[in-house]
Amino acid sequence: MMVHAHPDQTFSTTLELSPRSRYDVIDVRRVFEQLYGDVLERFRRVLYCSHHTTAGFLEQRLVHRLHDRREGLDGFVHTFQQLFPQDAGYRHDQMALRSELSDDERRQEPPNGDAHLTFMSSGLQSCVTYLNHPGLPVFFMDLDGIYRGTARRRHASVVAYDKEVLVAEVETRVPVSRHSIDSVNLRDDTVGLNQRIDDLLQMHGIEYGRLDIVLDAREHAAGLTVNEYETLLMRHDLADVLRDPLRFMARQGRRMLRNPGAVPTKSLGYARYDIVRVINRLMDAAGLSDSAFEALLSRLMAFPAKRRLRFKRSLSMPVALDKNGRSRLVTGRYQTPILIQWAPAPGQTRRLDLRLTKFSS
Repeated sequence: MMVHAHPDQTFSTTLELSPRSRYDVIDVRRVFEQLYGDVLERFRRVLYCSHHTTAGFLEQRLVHRLHDRREGLDGFVHTFQQLFPQDAGYRHDQMALRSELSDDERRQEPPNGDAHLTFMSSGLQSCVTYLNHPGLPVFFMDLDGIYRGTARRRHASVVAYDKEVLVAEVETRVPVSRHSIDSVNLRDDTVGLNQRIDDLLQMHGIEYGRLDIVLDAREHAAGLTVNEYETLLMRHDLADVLRDPLRFMARQGRRMLRNPGAVPTKSLGYARYDIVRVINRLMDAAGLSDSAFEALLSRLMAFPAKRRLRFKRSLSMPVALDKNGRSRLVTGRYQTPILIQWAPAPGQTRRLDLRLTKFSS
C-alpha cells in the first residue's frame, strides 16, 4: 500500500478492498478510518478512484438523493441489473472465443458481461470528487466481487486535498464514423488524444490532480464512460451476420417493427461495446448506410439513451507523478475512456474539452 503525505497539502493512499459477495457495497471511508484514523477530517475535498471496470462510485449528489444509505443504492443498481442479467449468453463471457487471453487467463477470467453493461448503463464512474463530509459513508460499488467462491482483489485510491486550481483548458476534436451509432476508443493512437493529453501533462508537471474530459456543450446525442474496450464481445455473437448480412438486416428490421419497444434498451446496451462496428461494416458492405433501416435504428435508440440509461457527458481520471517524476494518468489495467454516440455528428468529429486541475493546499 503506497502512502504519500504532504502536511496540510495532500494525502494519498491506495486501499485494498475485499468484497463479500458478487454484488457488494463497501464503505471506503470506514476502511480508510480503520487504517488512518481521522486524517481525512482536515481536508475539504477527496478524490476517490476505482482501478476496475466493474466496480466504482456514484456521483455525490446522486448518493445524497439516495439518502447516503446502502438500501437506496441497492434499489438503484438493481434496476439496471434487471436490464442486463447474469449468464444471459454474452459473447464476452465465452472464454474459448477470447483469443486475446492466454490459457491461464481464460481459466481465471470471470464471465462478467452483465457487470460491465450495468456499470456503464447506471452511470457508475471510476473516478469521482467529493466534498468532504465527515461522518457520511463513501460507497465503493462492486458488481463482480466474487468468482468461484473467492473474493477478487479490489483497489481504490484516495487523494485528500483542500483546493483545486484549473491550470489548463483546451478544446480538441476526435474523429467518429458517419454512422448514427458508434463507439470510439479514446486511447487508440489513431484518435490522437493520447499525445494531446501527454503534452498537456508534461507542460504543467502536476504532482497530484485530475484530468476531466468533457463533451462540448454544442455536442448532443453522445456520452462518455470509462470501461473495457473489448472489440470481440459482439464479433462472435454476430458470426451468422457476417456470413449473410442482407438476411440478417431484413430479419432484424422486421423484428424491430413487430416489437419496437423491446429493442432500444438492449441494443443501446450492446452499442456501449463494439457490436456497432460489426453492424456498421455490414451496412457499408451492403450499401445501406443511409437507408431507412439505419434511420429507424437511430430513432429507436435516441429515447432510451437520454431517458433510460445514465449516459455521462464527462469523465475524470486522476493525475500523479510516476517514479521518473513525470505527470501521468493513473488507470487500471483495462480502464479505457470511451465515447459513444447515438446520432451522427456533423463533419464526423466530436468536440471535447480537456480540463487539467491541480490539487493544492
